[in-house]
Amino acid sequence: MHISFLLHNGYAIGGTVRTTYNLARCLAEHHDVEVVSVFRSRDRPVFDPGPRVRLRHLVDTRAVRDPASLGAEHTRPAQVFPEADGKYPMYSALTDRLIGEHLATTEADVVVGTRPGLNTHIARQTRRGPVRLGQEHLTLATHSRRLKLVLRSVYPRLDALTTVTEADAADYRRMMRLPGVRVEAVPNSVPAPGVSPADGSSKWVVAAGRLAPAKRYDLLIRAFAKVVAERPDWRLRIYGGGRERPGLRALIDELGLYNHVFLMGPTHPIESEWPKGSIAAVTSSLESFGMTIVEAMRCGLPVVATDCPHGPAEIIRSGVDGHLVPMGDEGAVAGALLDLINDDALRRRMGRAALADSERFDPARIGARYESMMRELASKGSRGLHRTRASLLSGAYAVKDALAGVGPGALQGGRTA
Repeated sequence: MHISFLLHNGYAIGGTVRTTYNLARCLAEHHDVEVVSVFRSRDRPVFDPGPRVRLRHLVDTRAVRDPASLGAEHTRPAQVFPEADGKYPMYSALTDRLIGEHLATTEADVVVGTRPGLNTHIARQTRRGPVRLGQEHLTLATHSRRLKLVLRSVYPRLDALTTVTEADAADYRRMMRLPGVRVEAVPNSVPAPGVSPADGSSKWVVAAGRLAPAKRYDLLIRAFAKVVAERPDWRLRIYGGGRERPGLRALIDELGLYNHVFLMGPTHPIESEWPKGSIAAVTSSLESFGMTIVEAMRCGLPVVATDCPHGPAEIIRSGVDGHLVPMGDEGAVAGALLDLINDDALRRRMGRAALADSERFDPARIGARYESMMRELASKGSRGLHRTRASLLSGAYAVKDALAGVGPGALQGGRTA
């Protein structure tokens, strides 16, 4: 098969870029795989797509300071890429045309979109023939009402939609009208790290991710103050950058933890840092999946995580390879950390279990699931432009119902569509 991924910026840092390359590299062992990056912002990609994956771009922004320098077409707003997608300001009439030309002429058997705006392009502009596969790397619940309306109108044109958790797949099946569209949960893949796993002997807790409000590092730091009160010999490293750094730095100083909690800044690659710890901590209020959880487990660390929507509970077996605790409960976080800190045998046993359990996220296993799905869809033939009348009406009625705020298509608050 010829498989073509459409990616926002394959040269940037981001979880979607990393997991796309993991999957593409695996599929390229047996198939012809390309990644088409809408934008190119660097000379070389931060993550390695692998020697068998062809990477090309549509718009080169490396030397662009003024959008007008790309021509008048780039100063006109996009009409295909939805305004409700958060990346909309970067898109334009130029990207509409270039993406459309690519999709109208692609020789791929399967085209794969990697965010809602690009899934919209694939649904609307791909020529007859290729299987149209959209990927959801965030969650339906976090999309705005406006974006949900757009997706309801265009997603019936897809052949399949994948989510990274079963919970999100259930939301799509329950809240969206997608007759004939295969909705399947396939988690992100994480390769085995090229480092030896942790042995559980160090006295470090490790956390990693962007310093954003949803990650709740303030909760982790306050919880760790309780840990330090009982076990002052343990310390915490937090890797990542973001706008929350000044506030977190102030909180560390306020709690007198400057010798116990360290903001390490962004680190790439992060794989070599996990084994320096013995426990990983994730205290988010929301996770679309939980890549850092799997990364830590693949390095042999048990993970203490808040049981937030959507991913942690589908990754961690609480009491076996880590602990799940209630969201927002710093006492519970501290208690779970101390449970592992104060019991060397338990910590090492859970670390070994985490290492074994995380093998189910290996790219070979995830790639095999995608390959099987793609082959099955290709054998049936893409519905392409030959959608059923019911499918077309579904999108139209879904938008009508949602705008009216009534019926099964109504939008009720943040978690419905």
